[in-house]
Amino acid sequence: MNLGDYNDLEVARETSIGLYLTSDDGDLLLPGKYVADGTRVGDVLRVFVYRDSEDRLIATTLRPLALVNSFAALAVRDHGPAGTFLDWGLEKDLLLPFPNQRRDLRLGERVLVYVYLDEESDRLVASAKWKKFLSDAPFEGRAGDAVRLLVADETELGYPVIVNGTHQGLLFRNEVFRPLRLGETLPGFLRQVRPDGKLDVRLQREGYDEVETAAATLLAALRAAPNGRLPIGDKSEADDVYRRVGMSKKVFKKALGALFKQGAVELEPEATRLK
Repeated sequence: MNLGDYNDLEVARETSIGLYLTSDDGDLLLPGKYVADGTRVGDVLRVFVYRDSEDRLIATTLRPLALVNSFAALAVRDHGPAGTFLDWGLEKDLLLPFPNQRRDLRLGERVLVYVYLDEESDRLVASAKWKKFLSDAPFEGRAGDAVRLLVADETELGYPVIVNGTHQGLLFRNEVFRPLRLGETLPGFLRQVRPDGKLDVRLQREGYDEVETAAATLLAALRAAPNGRLPIGDKSEADDVYRRVGMSKKVFKKALGALFKQGAVELEPEATRLK
């Protein structure tokens, strides 16, 4: 049985307080409030397993906001003598011990953490010192590869991100055209692997594919716009361009140029019209 993760367990018996599910670590309770109508002995249920407030193994059909050995941004719900308690979508909050914190945390604040099983206590805990849980192995990827990004922090330089759940990367601020939220996941592309092993990433693919994709997006937006006209053009503000078509000003200008060469659009200083 995997503590802090989903398990497929068989219903062993029914009681007045719920169902007992069988596992290699003994039977554990699925409280009655989580039991779906029609569930019978012998059925196999997919449940999340953790420890309750009395340290007993317990099952739930609720979906936690983080699994063991994963990163997530969780909100601070309370403080206690042993640390800070985080809301992770279950009845029992997740403990972020004081030694695992980087700084003092406010109630309601979101903090990026790594969830792991503490070997000494056999309890699930969180750590805000997430960098030490990243992989030391060389990143297996090449420039241009599609990657999955998790926003881990914000600095003057840009947004530190966790790439594919294993390595640290950086999104440079001058290439991000909307606010990013801590814990937000989004697709991206690998720009380069630095000598220190960290990664530079971007939100849009470089090269011809990027322009081709952007041109198709812009053309679709023009076709959907009233009278085939969008109130953005070569002189428009970058924020307005991103808000309307979801691309940077630089990429927008490339796409605009490609469509103009094809004879598909007419250009105005602050507008574009489908020809």
